[in-house]
Amino acid sequence: QVQLVESGGGLVQAGVSLRLSCAPSGRTTGTYDMGWFRQAPGKEREFVAAITWSGRNTYYAHSVKGQFTISRDNARNTVYLQMNSLKPEDTAVYYCAAGGNSASWGRRGVQSTDFGSWGQGTQVTVSS
Repeated sequence: QVQLVESGGGLVQAGVSLRLSCAPSGRTTGTYDMGWFRQAPGKEREFVAAITWSGRNTYYAHSVKGQFTISRDNARNTVYLQMNSLKPEDTAVYYCAAGGNSASWGRRGVQSTDFGSWGQGTQVTVSS
């Protein structure tokens, strides 16, 4: 397992952009597939975006496709989530996760059980 630390959340108005970052507090993320999930108040945690360890393949939830972009910089051991045109419904705690089951993603999608390590989360609040 790897300890992950998210940053970049905050309180913003609708329409602006935010970029979340996720970095390990110890070991590198270079060999892990990575993902972002979010949990809104009163709702279950949901998948947002994922990226394979090489950065070659990315996957998105339908609700954020075209609005969010996941990327990684293995030299900096950091994964990013660029969130544009934020909406109040994007308000949630955003979690970074590390795993290694990306071979299955194209066939059945990304699942939270594919990830064994999770960060503590960063709050994103979008006001209207």
